Amino acid sequence: MYKESFLMAWASLIANKMRSILTMLGIIIGVAAVIALVSIGNGVKQDIQNSISSLGSNLLMVMPGAPRTPGVRPSQGSMKSLKVSDYQAISKLDGVKAASPYTANSYVTIYQSKNWTTTVSGVSSNFQDVNNWTMAEGRFISSKNVENRERVAVVGQTVVKNLFAGEDPVGKEIRVKNIPFRVIGVLNSKGNGTMGNDQDDVIFIPYTTAMERVEGVDYLRMVYVVASDDNGIDRLQSDIENLLRVRHSIKDTNLDDFNIQNMKSIMETMEQTTGTLTLFLGAVAAISLVVGGIGIMNIMLVSVTERTREIGIRKALGATYFVIVTQFLIEAVVISLMGGLMGGLIGIALGIGASKLIGLASGMSTVISVPTIVLSFAFSMAIGLVFGIYPARKAAKLNPIDALHYE
Repeated sequence: MYKESFLMAWASLIANKMRSILTMLGIIIGVAAVIALVSIGNGVKQDIQNSISSLGSNLLMVMPGAPRTPGVRPSQGSMKSLKVSDYQAISKLDGVKAASPYTANSYVTIYQSKNWTTTVSGVSSNFQDVNNWTMAEGRFISSKNVENRERVAVVGQTVVKNLFAGEDPVGKEIRVKNIPFRVIGVLNSKGNGTMGNDQDDVIFIPYTTAMERVEGVDYLRMVYVVASDDNGIDRLQSDIENLLRVRHSIKDTNLDDFNIQNMKSIMETMEQTTGTLTLFLGAVAAISLVVGGIGIMNIMLVSVTERTREIGIRKALGATYFVIVTQFLIEAVVISLMGGLMGGLIGIALGIGASKLIGLASGMSTVISVPTIVLSFAFSMAIGLVFGIYPARKAAKLNPIDALHYE
């Protein structure tokens, strides 16, 4: 019985090819939109997670200035509150695996006749491990370089590309604020960060050299701290807060002149945010599937009207209510499934295409997941069933005598 109903439904669809194709188009667009948009959302989520996790979930960032309050601008003095002595005290705390001071500013860097504006960051020898940098060539800054305030530099791939153009940078001399620096190493590429910033557009120099010779300051912009283990990160954050309050003579916690960002908390927040974004994109795309379902219902109602005499003849020959309903439901589901299949293929193509376009524009990627494709197919079939029920029931309830006299 089902085979006969399917064959009749298929014959009806073939007889009205253009109408069937146009009806499928709504489902095709809906499924393609769901797959493409959810893939973009998953890609954004993965990029952010990879970028944050590359720093490690056991990372703390100690920064000068009071915790940000909406509408309140931190005082200039509080932004200079973090000193080298604070970093040295923090690095001696129990539970600290590694720590590095950090100071940075943007400068024009010159090599021969070429120049490039980049971020010049002052760091310690621990910074490579703290931020998970690896070397492509040469070596990173050593403790001796820091102690002796040497003019040495480690450059990122973007700087290499724009200043050296095929030359080996190691051993070459670059100038920052007209101060000569010898390149001792080249970093491996890290790509874009969580905010789309180019992490490879950077030059690292000893923080002692940066503070005294380049920037002329006696304060730090940040201290990176790596906890010995993930479980002890909250306790370590509390210990750092207490230490800095004692060192800065702060008795009221509301008057802190520093703030600490916990990478573990940031990761959890970002996962929730990107998950909500992906769900929202999927919901927006699913609306187009519902619109496609309305199109199916509309075209099936037209089909019922056109085939009123056919339905009357079938009922007169003994076709039951169930047989008529089954035939029209199968037609609706076939349209949905074919639209879903074509939409899935188009959606995957759109996802890959969007991935390349977004990658070229911003460095982000898309992630096409099998569950998303399966869910889209299932949803398209459900749409066919739901929106095919009313036309199918209307057809099955037709009075055979009235149907035979229908003009």
